[in-house]
Amino acid sequence: MVKETLSGPAAAEMELGTVLRALSDEHRRAVMVELAADEEDRERTCNSFDLPISKQTQTHHFRALREVGLICEIDYGNRKGIRLRRSDIDVRFPGLLGILAAEARKPEHAHG
Repeated sequence: MVKETLSGPAAAEMELGTVLRALSDEHRRAVMVELAADEEDRERTCNSFDLPISKQTQTHHFRALREVGLICEIDYGNRKGIRLRRSDIDVRFPGLLGILAAEARKPEHAHG
């Protein structure tokens, strides 16, 4: 099985402004929260995320995350795998994934 990995910019070329802009979208941030919380960094499929958006819109969001360097996409021809670029992100933006993973542990509706 031939596969191609698409991963965006090298770690040293990742820019904080573009990363933060990508994370400003609630759907992209939800994907990153799930990926950051998975310490085993398992490869996921695009369909494994419970996003209330069309497949075409999902494709756009995954491409945006890849283009800023947060994920790599593995193209198997008939499907794509998604993997977090944890080591690159940890080197370039220390603490960012910890902040995102902490979001996964927050209660859905905090009442004061």
